[in-house]
Amino acid sequence: MTKPTVETKPRYAVVLPAYQEEKRIAEVTRGCLKHCEKVIVIDDGSSDRTAEEAENAGAQVLRHETNQGKGVALSAGFLAARDEGCDVVITLDADGQHDPDELPKFMEAYERTRIPVLIGNRMGDPESMPTIRRWTNQFMSWMLSRAMHQYVPDTQCGYRLYTCQIIPFVAAQSERFAAESEILLHIAQRGLRIGAVRIKTIYLDGKSKINPLLDTIRFFRMLQRARRRSRRWPVHGPRG
Repeated sequence: MTKPTVETKPRYAVVLPAYQEEKRIAEVTRGCLKHCEKVIVIDDGSSDRTAEEAENAGAQVLRHETNQGKGVALSAGFLAARDEGCDVVITLDADGQHDPDELPKFMEAYERTRIPVLIGNRMGDPESMPTIRRWTNQFMSWMLSRAMHQYVPDTQCGYRLYTCQIIPFVAAQSERFAAESEILLHIAQRGLRIGAVRIKTIYLDGKSKINPLLDTIRFFRMLQRARRRSRRWPVHGPRG
């Protein structure tokens, strides 16, 4: 009689893209290290002490000489995590608007479901969001869910889990918030399932970072590129 196979616990890495975040990056890094032994900070061309503060707090730091955008920073962090032998990457924002103490929620949800992509969901308390961000988020989430053929309640949330197996599919060319939308479209295009994890809504100064005009333009440009791709590789519903 053979013994049942014991599934090994995944090795996690936290990836923090950061630009001009010297005030909060050390606190965020230390909070992440309470739950995950590897934290990778991508200093995306900051002119302040972001890199030094992150290193002093215990992070592995990758530096970009110039600002290359969130999509490029995320890709660099994903590849570094994979090269370090990690199985799963969790991303969150470096500005303190995601709570590192919610990392175990993503780990537990992944180990229970094995869904390869999990997105933080702040829509349980949307009234806590700045009004412009709430409206923009709800509109973009509706549009993107239609394009992906699966419902994701908070597509603009940067608190996410990805398995390293899907890293070849997550490169993004877009800038700012559109980069993370583009990543989801790349994933959906391959029929992968995307789940959600309920998280808190935190806004430290009540001011939205979204530029309603520019970020909406970037979003629609990204969707146009995705539609051109979908003529070659149609998006279908998730497998499984």
